[in-house]
Amino acid sequence: MARSLTERAQAAVENLHVPVRLIDRVFTGFATLAAGWLAFLLIYQLATAGWTHLWAFVPFWLLVTYLILPRIHSLLSRIYLPDYFIGRTRTREGVLGDPVNLAILGDEDQIHAAMLRAGWHRADELNLFTGWKTVRATLGRRSYPEAPVSQLYLFGRRQAFTYQQEVEGNPAKRHHVRFWPTPDGWLLPGGRRVEWLAAGTFDRAVGLSLFTGQVTHRIDADTDVERDHIVDTLTAPEAGNTGIAVERLRHFSSGYHHRNGGGDRIRTDGDLPVIDVRALPEPSSEVRDQIDLDHEEAAYRRPVPLTVAFAVGLVMLRGLVGVLSFAWTVPDHGGGLLELPFVQTWLADGIPLDALVVTTRVLLVVYFVLFGILGVLVYRGHRWARTTALLLSTAGVLVWASLWWFGVERGATVISLFGTALEILAILALSSDTARVYVGSRPGEPERDTAGEVRG
Repeated sequence: MARSLTERAQAAVENLHVPVRLIDRVFTGFATLAAGWLAFLLIYQLATAGWTHLWAFVPFWLLVTYLILPRIHSLLSRIYLPDYFIGRTRTREGVLGDPVNLAILGDEDQIHAAMLRAGWHRADELNLFTGWKTVRATLGRRSYPEAPVSQLYLFGRRQAFTYQQEVEGNPAKRHHVRFWPTPDGWLLPGGRRVEWLAAGTFDRAVGLSLFTGQVTHRIDADTDVERDHIVDTLTAPEAGNTGIAVERLRHFSSGYHHRNGGGDRIRTDGDLPVIDVRALPEPSSEVRDQIDLDHEEAAYRRPVPLTVAFAVGLVMLRGLVGVLSFAWTVPDHGGGLLELPFVQTWLADGIPLDALVVTTRVLLVVYFVLFGILGVLVYRGHRWARTTALLLSTAGVLVWASLWWFGVERGATVISLFGTALEILAILALSSDTARVYVGSRPGEPERDTAGEVRG
């Protein structure tokens, strides 16, 4: 059976050679520093140009919210949060997420059968299509029972799968529960063996994260109510889960009040229900067909993940903006070129200004057209295109920074700031794990498991 995008991405991270991991981290670190520098430029632009550049507040907020603060959280969480099980999931940045409030004994298909009988829907993989479908359903208040959920991490892994129940046909309100397999030989604190852990919460609305300001789902604070709702639906007589057993580990953890990764308040009494589905009857043909269908839809069939779609869009948009604006970037009279010391030397040596302007414009057009072509090739899954786009974006940011240092771009235009922001964002997106695994899975190539052997 083909592995899902989540499984393949995790395998790519686990089997990544150290040099490749180091290179991607260097790119990510560079882009994070560049984002901070660009945020400074936006404030500098506002301070020196006055109220006519109030537009700078919008990109400044976006940079701080979606780039700088998440990176700060990621760095700090690696320093002060312990890297062992404490009954909490983590966000992508490493911030503590939803509480782990369920444990399961049984195999994956038994869990699928139990959840489907109880009226739950398996959530779709998050990609470009499902992400856009979720936005449309939320804005239009249309039902989307399989709407994807954000990624949370446990044991260093993203959730294996998620189930949800929509409320009143509104994707903004839903019950949902994420599942993770436990590592081989792993035991709960106290020595109890379980095969799966889960985190169930209730999305009550869409809002802004308290920690980053990003748009996200806001959860209900009483996570115990959601935990008990999941158990009640699984054990209800009408579900038909004959033979299911539930043991509640009282005070598995201390009861506490805290906040999750989005800044929402959470509270729990610390109990952990252990749900045993090993004695469940074989699923009916209808349930079996639904399980197989869900497996097929979750399989990696080269949908474009959101991160990759974002990266491709950024690269192509950068190329388009550059081609359309090169005449403003290098005007007929030379503009900022005349402020460069080596250009002044060339002009003094008798090289015509027109020749320098035309040559610079040609080089810029070639550069930006190449950007657009690389976007297409990344979409088609070429590894070298991703690497080349990373190098070109880095070079573009460094050149622009050098021009600013020499005073050429101190009065930066909206176009030049926008172009540099696109290149910084492209570096962050292209250096992600999702982009790496996407370009590492070409159409028609056989899958390889985590040991590197070809899968059938």
